[in-house]
Amino acid sequence: MHRIGFFTEQGYEGKIDKKNNINLRTDSSWISAIGATHHPLPKLFKLPDDLYDIGVMIIPKDRRELLNRPILEHYRRVCKKVTVMQESYYNYWQDSPINEQIWYFNFLVEMDMIFCHNRVDKKYYTGLTDVPCELMPTLMLTDDLVPRHESGNGVIIGGNWVKDYGGFDSYQVALEITDDITAITTGRMKKEEEQVLKHVPWVMWSEWIDVLSQYKYGVQLGTAAAGQFQLNCSYHGIPCIGYSNLNTQATLHPLTTVDLGDIGQAKKIARWLKDEKFYDDCMISTQELFESNYSERVFLNHWKDILVSLGVE
Repeated sequence: MHRIGFFTEQGYEGKIDKKNNINLRTDSSWISAIGATHHPLPKLFKLPDDLYDIGVMIIPKDRRELLNRPILEHYRRVCKKVTVMQESYYNYWQDSPINEQIWYFNFLVEMDMIFCHNRVDKKYYTGLTDVPCELMPTLMLTDDLVPRHESGNGVIIGGNWVKDYGGFDSYQVALEITDDITAITTGRMKKEEEQVLKHVPWVMWSEWIDVLSQYKYGVQLGTAAAGQFQLNCSYHGIPCIGYSNLNTQATLHPLTTVDLGDIGQAKKIARWLKDEKFYDDCMISTQELFESNYSERVFLNHWKDILVSLGVE
């Protein structure tokens, strides 16, 4: 059994039990599945030497407190192999001040491996850094969940009206199906959105999965990141319209996937989804693809391959 340390900005410490856990979002699911121990990033400086065979770190978007601290030195002291998990879409960090961009790049090139969300991200980080890169598929642990058995007729869109989430575009496509449209709530939601459409309030993960099951269609036309919305929709058999550069979209929803920026085709698919046969084909297809591509079993087999690539099999 390999000793794995997982480091993020979150404040808790220890392992994660997936049973009866109400907050198994993507990073928590990874930690649980691979048997890692989580530590808040500041704790890294106090941990003993060679505590872990592998370290996985998610660098927070706000990196200012890390810039003048010897984080790389201590990371290598504590973990025999050091890796970074991509945060957000691949080049989000280039909106940071130049000194932070340089710091982040210099940190990346010292890694033994970089984990990426999507194929497009893997190409980017491989070309940028020459560091070995592997996909870390988004994971949804379903042990205590119940797939939907009935739904309403509404559309849920997977983001707010900002560029990264593509909420405005998603709303325009959703209107081809119905005006019964609801959006998720994120920290970037604009107050004015409430005048246009309904919103699901921020809830714990397990409750979110139950809420999602009440919708018939999904639309998410934002930037390519973890793709958790598409994955959650697939589990419930909810067809989701989205872009092909997102792995969970292209793999799980092939019948409702469009090229980046192809709003016209997205609108056509939205209209097709009102046909019962096409809808049922999409629903059955995505549930089958979830099990064959994104189950915990498939993820753990992929993780074994990663260990081989890292030389710690």
